[in-house]
Amino acid sequence: MRQTRAIEFSTGLFALLGFAALFFLVTQITNRDIRFGESGYRLQAKFDNIGGLKVGAPVAMAGVTIGRVEAIEFDSTDFKAAVTLRVESRYNQIPEDSDASIYTAGLLGGQYIGIGPGGSETYLKDRDQIEFTQSAIVLENLISKFLFGLAGKDDKGEQDGATAEDTTQ
Repeated sequence: MRQTRAIEFSTGLFALLGFAALFFLVTQITNRDIRFGESGYRLQAKFDNIGGLKVGAPVAMAGVTIGRVEAIEFDSTDFKAAVTLRVESRYNQIPEDSDASIYTAGLLGGQYIGIGPGGSETYLKDRDQIEFTQSAIVLENLISKFLFGLAGKDDKGEQDGATAEDTTQ
C-alpha cells in the first residue's frame, strides 16, 4: 500500500514539474514586450519573400532591438511584401542607405529584421522606405538547391568517367 502511494506521489510530482517547465518555456519564447505606442517612427521595406516573419517580430541593429514589425501587407503593384517597421524615436540616426535583411534567430527561432548601417550623412525619417533589402532564406529552397546540385554533379561525374574510359580503350 505504501509503495503504490509513493509511486502515485512521484508520478504526480513528475507531471507537475513537467507542466511548470512547459510554462516556463512558453513565457520565455513569446514576445512579451510588444508595444506599438505612438512613440517612434515608421519605416517601410519591401521584400520578395518574408518567410515566416510575423507582426511583432523584432527589428535589430548590431544585435540590439530597436523596434518591432508593425504591419505586413502585400503590395499588388510590385508583387512584394510591404513590411512596416516601428523604430523607437531614440534611434533616429539610421543612415538612409542602410539595408534590411530577414534573419532567423537560432535553428528553430523566429524571424526578425536586421538593419545594416549605411554610410550616408543623411538619416531615415518617418515614412521613409529602406531601398536595399534581402529576403528571407527559405530552408526548403536551400535543401532542394543542394540536392539538385548533388544530382547534377553525380550525372556529370558519371559522364566524365565514361568519357575517360572510352578514350583509354
